[in-house]
Amino acid sequence: MNGMQSCGSGFFSFIYISVLVLVVIALWRVFEKAGQPGWAAIVPFYNLYILCKIAGKPGWWVLLMLIPLVNIVILLLVKIDLARAFGKDTAFAIGLWLLPIVFYPLLAFGDAQYRKPAPAAAIIQS
Repeated sequence: MNGMQSCGSGFFSFIYISVLVLVVIALWRVFEKAGQPGWAAIVPFYNLYILCKIAGKPGWWVLLMLIPLVNIVILLLVKIDLARAFGKDTAFAIGLWLLPIVFYPLLAFGDAQYRKPAPAAAIIQS
């Protein structure tokens, strides 16, 4: 391995880790805005459970996220309700789904305020 290859590899590793840290910090902040513990952002699977809880979805949806192809739809539905819980629209939710590196920091450090989603039974009755 020559010096040029190792330099490029180190640079891309630095960029990758920087992006990862940015997303974790943003997710931490989103969790805190919603009244959940920020440290949950760094715990695998538990962070998905908390994300479902913030979006007003049942916790067992995390199991659906483990099923290939089903997880794509479930994650999109969670992102839509997450965006709504912060007063954002469906377009923002699609951004959260496709470009989390951009939209999670916008949600975390922007002026969006968390509004607890209404229970499903309340929506059906109205």
